[in-house]
Amino acid sequence: MQKKKPKLSDDLVKDCLSVLYNCCICTEGVTKSLASRNDFVLFLFTLMTNKKTFLQTATLIEDILGVRKEMIQLEEIPNLSSLVQSFDQQQLANFCRILSVTISEPDLGHDDKHTLLAKNIQQKKNPIPSCAELNQVTLLNIPGFIERLCKLATRKVSEATGASSFLQELEDWYTWLDNALVLDALITGDVRCCQGGGRRLMLPQSMKIVHEIMYKVEVLYVLCVLLMGRQRSQVHKMLAEFRLIPGLNNLFDKLIWRRHTTSHILHRENQSCDCSPEISFKIQFLRLLQSFSDHHENKYLLLNNQELNELSAICVKASIPEVEALANTDRSLVCDGKKGLLTRLLTVMKKEPPDSSFRFWQARAVESFLRGATSYADQVFLLKRGLLEHILFCIIDSGCKSRDVLQSYFDLLGELMKFNIDAFKRFNRYVNTDEKFQIFLNQINSSLVDSNMLVRCIVLSLDRFESQTEDIKVVEVLSKCCLLSYMSHVENRLSFLFRLINIINVQTLTQENVSCLNTSLVVLMLARRRGKLSFYLNALREKEYTERYPGCLLNNFHHLLRFWQRHYLNKDKDSSCLENSSCISFNYWKETVSVLLIKDRTSPCAIASYIDEVYMDLDRDFLED
Repeated sequence: MQKKKPKLSDDLVKDCLSVLYNCCICTEGVTKSLASRNDFVLFLFTLMTNKKTFLQTATLIEDILGVRKEMIQLEEIPNLSSLVQSFDQQQLANFCRILSVTISEPDLGHDDKHTLLAKNIQQKKNPIPSCAELNQVTLLNIPGFIERLCKLATRKVSEATGASSFLQELEDWYTWLDNALVLDALITGDVRCCQGGGRRLMLPQSMKIVHEIMYKVEVLYVLCVLLMGRQRSQVHKMLAEFRLIPGLNNLFDKLIWRRHTTSHILHRENQSCDCSPEISFKIQFLRLLQSFSDHHENKYLLLNNQELNELSAICVKASIPEVEALANTDRSLVCDGKKGLLTRLLTVMKKEPPDSSFRFWQARAVESFLRGATSYADQVFLLKRGLLEHILFCIIDSGCKSRDVLQSYFDLLGELMKFNIDAFKRFNRYVNTDEKFQIFLNQINSSLVDSNMLVRCIVLSLDRFESQTEDIKVVEVLSKCCLLSYMSHVENRLSFLFRLINIINVQTLTQENVSCLNTSLVVLMLARRRGKLSFYLNALREKEYTERYPGCLLNNFHHLLRFWQRHYLNKDKDSSCLENSSCISFNYWKETVSVLLIKDRTSPCAIASYIDEVYMDLDRDFLED
């Protein structure tokens, strides 16, 4: 970073970078040593202005940032805005690999660090906003950045700028080829690479396609992270304006889902991935759709004009008003063609093998379209396309063993059926034997952590239907539907409640299983509405004594509710999600928790009233301040 730098030739700079990179690979501690030199890391970014040294520089930076303890602050990079604006599209795609490290919150690592208790404690220690969040803002302030990413994500393979020579392109590939599956794709691909009597070498078409896919994986990842950040509304507005969704819809058949991929490895939210580019691309695409649709009115951009008209017609037929988001959708920004992106996704979803990892992400993406305030029209739109029967086939008849896939289907089924009497009627039509119903119940009971959202949907729907007995259609389904009949028995609801509380505690609560606590609260809120809360609490007490561990369950539930207050009363998003998903005001949630936690042992609705004093352990301080 000297003011007077000696002028170095490009070849010498490339050799220096090559030596450093190989030292990092071969000698322990070199990468960490370089990463600790903030001035050196910032200097490396200045070398990216030279196209001849760009790839070597980018590769070294990526390795260094991967081991760096503290996240680099993008605003400290000299002339970042002009640097990014100087990149061609190929360089920008490569740069996204580096950006992914700078805008993602660091992985906490061990499972115990992922508990909500640990995360809450960590959030108190960490500054707000975090470095990753500040870096996201820095990127969004670069003129034209999001627009260029949208163009990269949606461009066709034929539109990708070719390298000046075959050797230059191979040099790019040498940087990227770190996966045996990619090489397999090239070896078995199109080998027509000679043209003009061998004087001009052309890349095989298969290489061009996979090359473009690898670029798009990085771009979609960056867009996905930005969509999940604090600037979500701003990012959503730009993605809609730059027609990201229609562009992806146009690529769907020819690139995104161009052929069936036979190798499937299931990857969860924070799991590292070493799968092929095509699999990574599909998963990243599905994660982007999930983030785009989740609790946002722009979800209707996944449809085309004809499908939007179908939603309007469903509302007219049912004599209900259109939801505001549907009425306000800008028709110039929706999908083109005969099918929208959501419909295309449903088509390929039905063709996936039972245990395909894609089923998990596909179901998550479709579920996100339904999440939020329940929309009857959205549900009917998907019911008409046979989604409910497809889900039930996968749960009951397909032999699917993957817990992750089954969990995603339970969650999707819950959103599809919630408060929808037609869906319960369809359910009963498909599950038309005792054997099928028993298989379905066994799947639910085999893991309540996976199926509790569906249990919540059934309980909520039953409560609503029982208040609509003036409707002949509702009365008929209530009397015939095996699922509603099963849940109407109080002993079955109590059985679910007992197990939901028993499988979690404050120390093991995570984002995955906290829904069990909320489902148990839904059961008790509905009981409170009907003046039966004391009956349920007494039943839990009796169950404790039957199982010969008095006080254990209710003490645990008391601890969980204390944590619930600290966790949810400071989180606007979580509270709105609870309200939208249950159609129960968040005030009623808070009131019910407060009533349950009353210290007065004479109160019939206080947990403390049902624990014998000798077994009471309510004041343990497990929450670190």
